[in-house]
Amino acid sequence: MRFLAFLLTAASLNAAIDGIVTNATSGKPQAGATVTLFQPTQQGPQFIESVKTDAQGKFQITKEVPAGGAGPLLLQAVYGGVQYNKMLPPGTPTTGVEIPVFETSKKPGDAKVDQHMVLLEPSPSGTLQVSESYVFQNNGKTTWNDPDNGTLRFSLPAAAQGKVEVNAIAPGGLPIRKAPDPGSQPNTFKLDFPIKPGESRVDLQWSMPFTSPGAFQEKVLTPGGLTRLVAPVGVTFKGDLQDLGQEPRTKANIYGVKGSDIKIDVSGTGALNQGADTSSSGGDASGAGDSGGNGQSALTMNLPKLYGMVLGSADLPTSVMAVKWVLLTVIGMLAAGFVILYRKGNPLQTDPVSKAQKNARGRS
Repeated sequence: MRFLAFLLTAASLNAAIDGIVTNATSGKPQAGATVTLFQPTQQGPQFIESVKTDAQGKFQITKEVPAGGAGPLLLQAVYGGVQYNKMLPPGTPTTGVEIPVFETSKKPGDAKVDQHMVLLEPSPSGTLQVSESYVFQNNGKTTWNDPDNGTLRFSLPAAAQGKVEVNAIAPGGLPIRKAPDPGSQPNTFKLDFPIKPGESRVDLQWSMPFTSPGAFQEKVLTPGGLTRLVAPVGVTFKGDLQDLGQEPRTKANIYGVKGSDIKIDVSGTGALNQGADTSSSGGDASGAGDSGGNGQSALTMNLPKLYGMVLGSADLPTSVMAVKWVLLTVIGMLAAGFVILYRKGNPLQTDPVSKAQKNARGRS
């Protein structure tokens, strides 16, 4: 009898998840939201069950989670065409789970581009690698969602042939690959990515043939904040620019663009990682803070707080390099350097962050 009771108890722990979806815009329970439970696995998120919230915003997942899933569970609430994620780490209570959602609007409201950052890396082989980041700040209580026009519009030089890799990150999330749509004009693009309350980021990577010295031009279609350019060691920019100083880790020079668009002369060749100073990190920074020696724990933990420089217990140079490794793109490290310069004089804070997990498919 005791053994049977144990099995029933164990099954109930794996089977029942209940809670409430709250509309954070109105402050009231949200009826009619779709809540789906996923179990993240090495093969990707596995669907468990999908239900609708009742008139009081309550939901209950009753289908049993398959055995062997010792990791976290992922709840996703869809409302107003936007998906909101809630991760349930092992040991987290599975009753009374709260998932906030927001009303959506096709107008930006309080959402805007806070920073635009561009790294140019000319190579001796005749290629210019460009990495860009748009940092959005939404201080309101409404999600900006405009599938028709996009929340980010950008242009590429004709020489890029429209080939661009786009990764988008919602507040507290991980990068997800997004495919932009063609814009109304040649060589322009629009991105359908909801800008939720909080901080979001869109990273672009593209390349084009380039011979140094040469001219670089880019029309900024979604303005906001100061556009900052980064010149790695060995690369020089000339134009209507404001010298913002040197990023201490990579020795790269950072400039502010005084006009609305980018028009500069570029000479020399170089890459960001070639100028990095590793003497203060005590070795390979990619494994910093990870007791297992593979670097993965510290890397994923540092990711969600990149722009606030909330980097756990790791020292600054190590954490900056760790973030770069996680994103598999140099723009991650640049963002940290920009914030250091932009907020110079503010003390760094520490705030442990739960280990990030893979997002399920769809909007993050």
